[in-house]
Amino acid sequence: MMSDLNTETIQAVTKIFKLIGDPTRFLILHVLENRELNVNAIAEELDLEQSAVSHQLKKLREAKLVKSRRNGKNILYSQEDQHVYAILHMAVEHAEHGREDAKIKTSTTASDKKPH
Repeated sequence: MMSDLNTETIQAVTKIFKLIGDPTRFLILHVLENRELNVNAIAEELDLEQSAVSHQLKKLREAKLVKSRRNGKNILYSQEDQHVYAILHMAVEHAEHGREDAKIKTSTTASDKKPH
C-alpha cells in the first residue's frame, strides 16, 4: 500500500504533520473541534495574543485544516473536516497510552526495589 504513494501525497502528508506538530496550531485545532469561533475568542481561550492566533490560523487555513466564513463583521473559524480530528484523537490517545505504560513501568520498578 505504501508503495502506491506518489511524491505529491507524501509531501502533503508530511506538511500536515509539520503543521499539527506545532503546539499552538495543535491547541487551535483542539479548541475549534465541533465549534466555530472568531480569532478573539480563540486567543482568549488559549491565553495568546490575537496576532499570534491570526498568524497560525492563516497557515491552518492555507493547508485546508480549518475554514473560515464571514458573519457580519466577524470571521468565524471552524474545522475543515473530521479527518484531521481523527488523526489528533489517535495521537492524543497514543500519547496518553504511552504515559500510562511509563507510569506502570515506573511503579513496578519502584516496588521491585523495596526490601521485602
